[in-house]
Amino acid sequence: MTTIPLNDPVRLYRQLQSEIDAAVAQVLASGRWIDGPFTERFATELAAWCGVARCVPVGNGTEALELALRALQVGPGDEVITVANAGGFATGACRLVGATPVWIDVRPDTLGLDADQIAQAVSDRTKVVIATHLFGIVADVPAVRAALDRIRRSDVRILEDCAQAHGATREGRRAGALGDLAAFSFYPTKNLGALGNAGAVVTNDHELAERVIRLRSHGWQQQFRQELPFGRNARIDELQAAVLCVKLPHLDVWTAERRRILARYAAVAGSAACFVGANAPNSACHLAVLRTPDRPAMARAMLERGIATAIHYPILDCDQESESKLPGRKLPLPVSERARDEILTLPCYPCMTEAEVEQVTRALMRFSRAEP
Repeated sequence: MTTIPLNDPVRLYRQLQSEIDAAVAQVLASGRWIDGPFTERFATELAAWCGVARCVPVGNGTEALELALRALQVGPGDEVITVANAGGFATGACRLVGATPVWIDVRPDTLGLDADQIAQAVSDRTKVVIATHLFGIVADVPAVRAALDRIRRSDVRILEDCAQAHGATREGRRAGALGDLAAFSFYPTKNLGALGNAGAVVTNDHELAERVIRLRSHGWQQQFRQELPFGRNARIDELQAAVLCVKLPHLDVWTAERRRILARYAAVAGSAACFVGANAPNSACHLAVLRTPDRPAMARAMLERGIATAIHYPILDCDQESESKLPGRKLPLPVSERARDEILTLPCYPCMTEAEVEQVTRALMRFSRAEP
């Protein structure tokens, strides 16, 4: 029996193979393999698609987070409020710039950050809140801003981590257009994936965008004249920009397909499991994550029926061995801790066949005893 993979980006490549191959050939023939016309085009088109003024493509999503923090002038001695259940990426970016992470708990319905905890977490060293749109569900950025305003901390900036939220919206605005600036990853398995590593920072603030542009190119104001410290080579490859230009026009259709698949799963899951954010109509549905009190049994049942599973994510940031000797603060995290032991990810992506979707659906029905 062939196992249904958790994700399969090759299927999307095959769907668009002729267009992608033509774009790649055009780049190779041009000799413009860095900072070429596709990079400029992708920056323009992604900014317009997100509904923001500027987009700065970079080498990967980690660099996007790091350079965004550096553009906000975050460094040693500063604190950044974030969550502990999102894979360590925001925490890692804090460590790269020398900032101290402050972990707060999440909402039980979405597992995204709980804005009600912001006031408890803020200190006189707080510089930024990172709002991670986990599993493609947009965090309540307006509520974060309102919480900061209530305690007279409008100086604290909001950085959206949109690595899983391409195409998600909240209150009519796309993820990436809600905070002061936002970081995207285009890792191959993302909703908008390159054929390797790629990322971007988007913002409506022209000054922040210009800082990121200089930071991604060694801190140069002009070639060989370094203006900003901590700059580096973090530019996107022209090949990846070309691939992303081909894929971007298809993203809304792919997002609708993800939503359709997740809705089918949620409709049959029964009382044995519930899908995180299944009632969030504007989610990007990056991952189909369920919660069940008997995760080992659910994982076994899926594997027996040829369905791959994973855990996103099995260890909270604050519990990682790498964090044990580093400075950090955390509020009580009961929701994060409970969810960590219950979550399980199932396949959910465009180009799944109807037979595969039905296979997962029937496995859920059997597990929930909704079907004999």
